[in-house]
Amino acid sequence: MARTPRIVDTNVTIASNRPVQVHITCAAKCAKELNEIAKNGLLVLDTDGVVFDEYKRYLSFSGQPGAGDVFFKWLADHRYNAEYVRQVVLERDQAREYEYSQYPDSAELRGFDRSDRVFVALARAHPDHPSILTALDSDYWHFRGPLENSGVDVIHVCGTAHYKSR
Repeated sequence: MARTPRIVDTNVTIASNRPVQVHITCAAKCAKELNEIAKNGLLVLDTDGVVFDEYKRYLSFSGQPGAGDVFFKWLADHRYNAEYVRQVVLERDQAREYEYSQYPDSAELRGFDRSDRVFVALARAHPDHPSILTALDSDYWHFRGPLENSGVDVIHVCGTAHYKSR
């Protein structure tokens, strides 16, 4: 059985650890998605370690105390195992931080969060164009049209009702 590739925005791992401001239902949905990826999925990362380093800033190598930390421990243990984690080469623009040649050249996406561009570039660079999982990041919702037009699929794990209009 082929594993379904997924890209996980850092906010999913953080939400699964259930900080005070995250509703328990959202945290549970995020934890379920992370568990499903670890058991049956294929996590997509960049070869430069940008995504891994971002996870590292918010999560614990010990695997405690939350579900996001458990997922990060699993990732640390399986990071170089191609059965569970696929690493994709992204071409970086050395002159501009957070810029990748795989990121869509679209005027409509110029306002998209620079630190999340790595996830969009990964979705476009991977041959299967995997979905990006996000929990609480309204940028993916506000830029949904241009992202869809660029071939990027986003799964809003916690729904979109909590996003405020711009």
